[in-house]
Amino acid sequence: MIPAFARGLCDDAAVFPPGLAPLAAAVPAHRAHRAAPYADLVGPLVLPATALEELDPLLGGEPLDLSITAPGGPCQAAKSLVTAAELAVRVRGLEVAVPPGMGPEEFFRLLGRVDVPVYVEIPRDERRPAMIDAVRAGGHRAKFRTGGVKAHLYPSPDELAAAVKAVVDAGVPFKATAGLHHPVRNTDPETGFHQHGFLNLLLATDAALRGRPPAELAAILADRDAASVASRVSSLGETRTSAARGRFLSFGTCSITDPLNELADLGLLASALQETPR
Repeated sequence: MIPAFARGLCDDAAVFPPGLAPLAAAVPAHRAHRAAPYADLVGPLVLPATALEELDPLLGGEPLDLSITAPGGPCQAAKSLVTAAELAVRVRGLEVAVPPGMGPEEFFRLLGRVDVPVYVEIPRDERRPAMIDAVRAGGHRAKFRTGGVKAHLYPSPDELAAAVKAVVDAGVPFKATAGLHHPVRNTDPETGFHQHGFLNLLLATDAALRGRPPAELAAILADRDAASVASRVSSLGETRTSAARGRFLSFGTCSITDPLNELADLGLLASALQETPR
């Protein structure tokens, strides 16, 4: 049984860097994950809008849960829904980037009426407060980029803490994407990038819900003590876990088995749920 803190936590972003799985391999692999003993850990398959036109021959008529990313902005997002409507898919999320210089009024005007959950990728600039306000007013969700293939794409603990505090105070649920390759904060030995941990992010969300200041959230995000972080997660309790996951909805990972194995190593997940070799 997947513990409450991890249910639906890992969106399957296998086709994105650094995994870059071919679409023809990612679709059957995702179906295998959703049929495995650890299926409750796994969210939808995340695909870019540009991949939808290649998807139909791979579906075999069996519906597939998708979250669609639209890095090109709201116009691309709206068009992707038209394409998806012709496919055997269930759109569980629409993740939309905000083009440079675009404010919330223009963004939502171009997006139009959307009947699926919308995740707006919050800009890392002066537009952030206004965009969060607009996301809250529209009943939408936020998305934070927490890493990538370049060092500058990783927000510092202070920056991410301020972002988490802002959306939690606004009552806006969020997901994270990129860079969350491990449960606990670490330094990648190959790139030297300081990577955020998804369990640190969960604990920071819990702290924000309890009204803790940004500096305390930043300290939680910077914590590299894996045993301590794991212990604090396991001690959250049902009520706090549910509240934190009600805000921190999921994160995109190019590997489902990596977080599965590492959570088991931390004693947070029964090893019997692991069906794939190391």
